[in-house]
Amino acid sequence: MNAQRNYQRELEELISRLDMQNPPRLLLHGCCAPCSSYVLEYLSRYFRITLYFYNPNIFTEEEYLKRADEVRRLLSLLPQTHPVTFVCDEWDHAAFEDVSRGLEGAPEGGERCRRCYELRLRRAAEVAAAGGYDFFTTTLSISPYKRTDWINEIGEDVGARYGVRHLPSDFKKKGGYARSVELSREYDLYRQDYCGCRFSLEERRRKEREKEI
Repeated sequence: MNAQRNYQRELEELISRLDMQNPPRLLLHGCCAPCSSYVLEYLSRYFRITLYFYNPNIFTEEEYLKRADEVRRLLSLLPQTHPVTFVCDEWDHAAFEDVSRGLEGAPEGGERCRRCYELRLRRAAEVAAAGGYDFFTTTLSISPYKRTDWINEIGEDVGARYGVRHLPSDFKKKGGYARSVELSREYDLYRQDYCGCRFSLEERRRKEREKEI
């Protein structure tokens, strides 16, 4: 883990140099409504945001559409300094299955998750580059269960490949995660109890069975 970098401080320094008379365009990959809530509240003050929903890891398609609809509902409720637009990509579950092949038995938080981050960030960078955005980033770093260093390293790598600047982030810092929980309660957001993929769902069910023994 890269212990030398403070991604939140890097973000704050970058924001301090922005021209607020002409806010830059940001493609923000959003994984779900709860994680997006605080990030949108925070970043919409400084950027013109398109929230991009692309999460092929989610199992099933019904769950995918449910989470996307909850993001739409959040956007209709959450005050925004600069209005946020929403783009929902198709459910491309085959892409997730492809990157997971051979890692079906890997533990949660390991290499399979890293490949999942890369899949989503690579697609976000591709869309951001094609759309002429100034920056792209993801809400994923708000989770205390995800590797912030991996998320930022992957973001920088795919950003360099596609020619679009990655916005550094560690949104859990400065009370960000706690604020997302507060906003989720305030707006009664659907807060799922597994990350989305079938592997995390199986892990959750296994733990539930163990509690019953």
